[in-house]
Amino acid sequence: MSIILSAIKTSTVTIRDLELLSEIREIEALQKDVWGIDDLDVVPLTMLVASREVGAVLIGAYDRSTLVGFVYGFPGYENGHLIHHSHMLAVKQSYRNTNLGYKLKLAQRERVLAQGIKRITWTFDPLQSLNAYFNFAKLGVVADTYKTNFYGEATSSFLHQIGTDRLWVTWLLESQRVRERLQTETKKKEQRFELENIPSLVEIDPNGAPQRKESSEVLGEQYLLIEIPADFNALQETQPQLAMKWREATRWAFTEAMTSGYIVEVFDRSIRKDQSVGIYLLSSEDVSGVFLTAEDAEDFRGSARKGMLSRHPPRQPLRPLR
Repeated sequence: MSIILSAIKTSTVTIRDLELLSEIREIEALQKDVWGIDDLDVVPLTMLVASREVGAVLIGAYDRSTLVGFVYGFPGYENGHLIHHSHMLAVKQSYRNTNLGYKLKLAQRERVLAQGIKRITWTFDPLQSLNAYFNFAKLGVVADTYKTNFYGEATSSFLHQIGTDRLWVTWLLESQRVRERLQTETKKKEQRFELENIPSLVEIDPNGAPQRKESSEVLGEQYLLIEIPADFNALQETQPQLAMKWREATRWAFTEAMTSGYIVEVFDRSIRKDQSVGIYLLSSEDVSGVFLTAEDAEDFRGSARKGMLSRHPPRQPLRPLR
């Protein structure tokens, strides 16, 4: 029955630019509905309208006359690159199994490319495994920056009660990596890799707690892993102290790795010690030839860091799972 309902919802949803003030006003209410935030944390109509006039992209998803999702972002500069920063992507709870978030991102990609911009950035909580899978596996982002308490220690949202740490991700819109991810999504196939022999900075122990490895034992390897719980939201509700330990452990791990020049390229899901876990795969600065082509790697890193890419020995390719 749920599959049939999803198909019906998908067939009745229209994705289009939001232009009328009455439509944009609906964005305010949807923010509160999706994230449970107070009025002071809502991005208001006035900001949405003003930013649209100078290049912001605001796209809504309507099921007949009801707004059920939207994506919003604006142009900016990052390290000399003209970029589009995607600030918000929201989908009503009852529509989250209809691939609507993916369709909104594709529409955003199309609009941004039409503006002559080739990269989109955004942030997300690295402990949210569903978002991590969506970003890395389905869209093909990469990340080399970790932001501690990006929005402060907490916000009014129920999602932001144990810090607001974020991964800053980059979506290289015309890269081979992204094109392959989008084609893979169309064909419903997924490339998986053998991760068993790769060292972890943080892994889950038999009790579900984070177990740290000495960074000196791991950093310098061509690849490393960072594990996270499969359902961090449930952990926040039932075991907030354990959730905080995961925040502290992963904050340490990502900071250590990225300070040493690693980037996040892959997110996978697996079973460890009879527990469902999420697994980030990070790679050293020699990023060409495995997940990013040499051209894409140079585009991501920028010419200022070009000389750093040869600091590690050439990487051995990971073996795909059959």
